[in-house]
Amino acid sequence: MLKGVSLSVAASAIFAGLYFYATLLHPLDGQAIFGWRMLLMLPAITLFLILSKDWGNVVELCKRIRTDPALFPLLCISSALLGTQQWLFMWAPLNGHGLDVSLGYFLLPLVMLFVGRIAYGEHLTSLQKFAALCAAVGVANEIYQVGGISWPTLVVAIGFPLYFLLRRRLRSAHTGGLWFDILLTFPVAAYFAFEHGAGISAVVEEPRLYLLMPLLAIISAAGFICYTVASKLLPFSLFGLLGYVEPVLMVGVALMLGEQIQTEEWMTFLPIWLAVGVLVCEGLRHLTSISIRQKLHRNGPGAKCEG
Repeated sequence: MLKGVSLSVAASAIFAGLYFYATLLHPLDGQAIFGWRMLLMLPAITLFLILSKDWGNVVELCKRIRTDPALFPLLCISSALLGTQQWLFMWAPLNGHGLDVSLGYFLLPLVMLFVGRIAYGEHLTSLQKFAALCAAVGVANEIYQVGGISWPTLVVAIGFPLYFLLRRRLRSAHTGGLWFDILLTFPVAAYFAFEHGAGISAVVEEPRLYLLMPLLAIISAAGFICYTVASKLLPFSLFGLLGYVEPVLMVGVALMLGEQIQTEEWMTFLPIWLAVGVLVCEGLRHLTSISIRQKLHRNGPGAKCEG
């Protein structure tokens, strides 16, 4: 549990940092950044799988495809779901839909709670229920302020749960499945990276991109690996609730870049921050419980508490 929570928080921090990192890649636009990001990530993740001796996950999935060809089109759907999210993440802020996507990320954990309850019969602890209630208050205020739900919001809020649900059903919720998801985006990623030669010319004209682009791939690969492993280790509902860490951190990045929280937006962010704080408290309580059980186990069944 602790490993899963740590990896989920690390992934959220990495993805939030990419919001700032993208501003360093001018003159590339969001679609070109998406293309290069996906193209360069595959070798980075491949190297990680080889060094960590996890390449067997890719081999195992290849064997499953050979014995069950019907698996391949389903993996293509999984790849399309992931690719759509990554394209939207880079495209939206530069095309006037940044707020819509942020609202989608606020809605996402609540949708995943619902999916976890319906699809897996998962039960929430009292603190998780309270966190979900706090988050729902913040999301309700955001919907009220925005005045509706746009298509980018729905793509994030519905697309990601479908992606994670499909990966669990396909038994591809591991680094090998992630490798295939990225591999299968190559045709679309190449189109965006080389469209009209704009991506190539921008890189040639800006030598600093020779360093920044590979770093983008390494950072993105690290985030995806953390996220993938966390999704496998954590219950669906808890994994969804931890998704609130990312938009909260994204707000911090936005403030660093000069944006301000408007008065009417405080009723969105404060309840959500409270929800994150509640989850942190539950995590600490869980760790304390584990520590006590381990101590009792080491001392033996006949151990007595002192003091």
